[in-house]
Amino acid sequence: MLVADSPALHDALEYAGRPKQLLVGGKWTDARGHATTQTENPMTGGILAALAEAQPEDVDTAVAAARQALDDPAWVGLRPRERAALLFKLADAIEARLDEFAALESLDSGKPLRNAANVDIPQAVDHLRYFAGWVTKIEGSTITSNVGDYMIYTRREPVGVCGLIVPWNYPLLLTMWKLAPALACGNTVVLKPAEQTSLTALRLGELICDLDFPPGVVNILTGRGEVTGAALAAHPGVDKISFTGSTDVGKLIAAAGAGHLTRVSLELGGKSPNVVFADADLKAAASGSAWGIFYNMGEDCCAGSRLFVQEQIYDEFIEQVTDVARSIRVGHPFEAESQLGPLVSSTHQARVTGYVSGAIADGARVVSGGGRPGHLGDGPGFYFEPTILADVTPDARIVREEVFGPVVVATPFSDDEDAVRLANDTIYGLAAGVWTQNLGRAHRFAHAVRAGTVWLNDFGPADAAAPFGGFKQSGYGREHGGEALNLFLETKSVWVNLAS
Repeated sequence: MLVADSPALHDALEYAGRPKQLLVGGKWTDARGHATTQTENPMTGGILAALAEAQPEDVDTAVAAARQALDDPAWVGLRPRERAALLFKLADAIEARLDEFAALESLDSGKPLRNAANVDIPQAVDHLRYFAGWVTKIEGSTITSNVGDYMIYTRREPVGVCGLIVPWNYPLLLTMWKLAPALACGNTVVLKPAEQTSLTALRLGELICDLDFPPGVVNILTGRGEVTGAALAAHPGVDKISFTGSTDVGKLIAAAGAGHLTRVSLELGGKSPNVVFADADLKAAASGSAWGIFYNMGEDCCAGSRLFVQEQIYDEFIEQVTDVARSIRVGHPFEAESQLGPLVSSTHQARVTGYVSGAIADGARVVSGGGRPGHLGDGPGFYFEPTILADVTPDARIVREEVFGPVVVATPFSDDEDAVRLANDTIYGLAAGVWTQNLGRAHRFAHAVRAGTVWLNDFGPADAAAPFGGFKQSGYGREHGGEALNLFLETKSVWVNLAS
């Protein structure tokens, strides 16, 4: 079947072309002044959708609706098993429409349809079900008093109105990283999807309206970060902001929340080291290292963008990684053979191109890739081939800064101490990988590297049960697992004077 004849693509394009509104207080409404912003089609470069752009006044209205829903007996009065049942029902509704959500995600972001269908949407459903299972297990504790005849117990209560700001690389999946625990804990939310990739969030809003969610529990505001996101982050009525995105924007979010002491958690950028020792299974390491950076077009905050290889196997291993890189099929996301699609936007394509061009100008050697895939010619779409660079200095911009594209920088190292030093030589600390058959060496590296997640003989898997977050300028707070609940709960101590 030709891509042009794909029913999934046709239906996704039809949905993208419909008028878009904001979800506020259980109703779909236009933005103030009918303001809109346009998104690009990553495959053609044309206009994909016109989204409503929430203005500060719309943020006021959405926050007020979320605040009112906090006191609504239809929400706050739900027993834990009833709230859990509502989340399970939403998970079932998404799963029943997996193909539809996958097509929208692929169209919007440029990722291969098969990735969206086999990874992104199923994992989003898994996250929702995981946290739905936590609802009936959120409990306080009793404390033995040391100061008198008291019974002391604690309650775990929702933090309140939560602003959830989501990036564009895994739109629905990262929405669920935030929405699922926030709702599991009994909060109400104002969700701000990325302006580049809002389609699955809007479709999610339609499902929420069709189910039994009380109005105002989930509000969805589309719009640019500098307009809608900025107003949400600085809003005095928001009790909690959860943000995933770049470190530079994360600093702005933290500063905006500081004025009202808004609770903030940040999952930010990375420049993750991937370290390969000479005793590693080189075939497995080559495949894992290639996909650790090139998967999802390198548009991944924990991508292994700094590849460190022990010097005695450096040339051999880089050749193996290059073979994998050159075998990766870049093409239209709706083609079954495509393993990588286009980058998300023309702006991002220019950013990635600029980093590579700058590195080459500074003396970097292109081992493989470096630009648009040759087999695609000068056609449309924001495509970029898997790229391996070598012969760069430690202070080079492409070594220090996050490219967020399919570009890896390869560097040799000498021994264990050198590997740890190079791995930690970054302002980031989101993730790291190490490949070795020496168990002691693997654990020593895992303990020494300053990163929130360390993979041993692997790179990139995630699980709703495993905490995820960063050290240093990769942010603070942990998503996933029981620790994620702490982001969305307050602890209250209650004292009972038994003597009286």
